[in-house]
Amino acid sequence: MHLQILALDGALDAQTSLHSSAPWTSVSTVQLGDLAPRLRLWSRDRTMCEARARIHAQAHGAPTLHLLGSGDFHHLAVLLMERAREAVTIIHIDNHPDWVRLAPRWHCGSWVNQALRLAQVERVITLGPCSDDLVRPDLKGGNLPALAAGRIALFPWRHAPSRIWRQIADGPGHRYEDGHLIWRNLADTGVEKALDVIIPLIETEAIWISIDKDVLSETDALTNWDQGQMPLAAVVRIIAGVSARKRIAGADICGEFSVAGHTNWFKRWEARMDQPQRMAAADLLARNQETNRELLVAIEKAARP
Repeated sequence: MHLQILALDGALDAQTSLHSSAPWTSVSTVQLGDLAPRLRLWSRDRTMCEARARIHAQAHGAPTLHLLGSGDFHHLAVLLMERAREAVTIIHIDNHPDWVRLAPRWHCGSWVNQALRLAQVERVITLGPCSDDLVRPDLKGGNLPALAAGRIALFPWRHAPSRIWRQIADGPGHRYEDGHLIWRNLADTGVEKALDVIIPLIETEAIWISIDKDVLSETDALTNWDQGQMPLAAVVRIIAGVSARKRIAGADICGEFSVAGHTNWFKRWEARMDQPQRMAAADLLARNQETNRELLVAIEKAARP
């Protein structure tokens, strides 16, 4: 498996052990630092086209694991998924569903909708949200039509029932009851039983794994976003469980911590409204590297023929 680093925010510069964390066939870096301020949080089509050209110029034929830096850049994952040459199911592990339909076209909180527009993406299976995005998701622009149609299957790690305005069809990760979506919480069922439900939902031979480390608590990672409760061991078990039955076509990981320094006033306002104000504690940043190593080892091992 090839390892590719998208050099955006400098968050991965100090994590030098990642290059030797697994027996990669090769390692490369795509320089995107000059575009990063315009890409961060959300971006215009022109900037995304510039990023696409650089990423695709360094594309590899072998399955690739991409590191994106902060979760503010999660929407760049769609540019990577565009390279998939076969039908894939996206295994999306995140504290947020990233399905907002009211956000700009290229936004870290709406990229799932962009991915669903790709011809090669069959379904997105989102695992782990605990965030308030699932509190009145209809009023927050959540893509409930895709949830009802089965294009999105969503399994929180732990979340209370979500009040919604109108009834929608039941799905594998939820049921409608008395004005609420009752979730099938992974913390309640356990990962092993959940995999028995999740794996049959993967109708493609190949999967794409997309991980935002904000799904983890601060004991495992420090990110720019509010964080969830999924244990790292559960994430690793999910990777192993789905890849035992399906082939990994590609993967991406984000969820580093980096200081944004937005120059765009609207991005500054959005970050202040949506993101917790954190300081970069050295011990937590060191833990990010260790967590990345565990995830990289798990994915590289799972991707072996």
